[in-house]
Amino acid sequence: MRRRRAAKREVLGDPVYHNKVVTKFINKMMYDGKKSIAEKIIYSSFNKIEEKTNEKGIDVFQKALENVKPLVEVRSRRVGGATYQVPVEVRSERQQSLSIRWILESTRKRNERTMIDRLANELIDAANEKGNAFKKKEEVHKMAEANKAFAHYRW
Repeated sequence: MRRRRAAKREVLGDPVYHNKVVTKFINKMMYDGKKSIAEKIIYSSFNKIEEKTNEKGIDVFQKALENVKPLVEVRSRRVGGATYQVPVEVRSERQQSLSIRWILESTRKRNERTMIDRLANELIDAANEKGNAFKKKEEVHKMAEANKAFAHYRW
């Protein structure tokens, strides 16, 4: 490391729920700086979730994020000319950003008509421990489990 670490910027809570995680989700979803559109999509999908499940949209969202957060992942480590996949625990900040990224990735790959429907259904699926984002987490955990033998290379 050559210079000092970049300062962490704190985000403000979103306008409706005053929740920092929702703000991060909005920012991650946004294309070309079109924040108001991203906000509309997210809040509309929260409303759609409330219609479908009779639960609060924000609660389903938080449950979905919680279910998709990975606890361990594999990192490549070179030891004497060989590269090993070493399982390491995931920091809480990274857990959050990975879960947001995976949910958005699988939302964009879904084939419902509108982004609102896609997001609503993906969040419902993730909250119920199904869907592509949840599968992704399971895969990452399987990889870490399979490479447990190299855990002693952790740094």
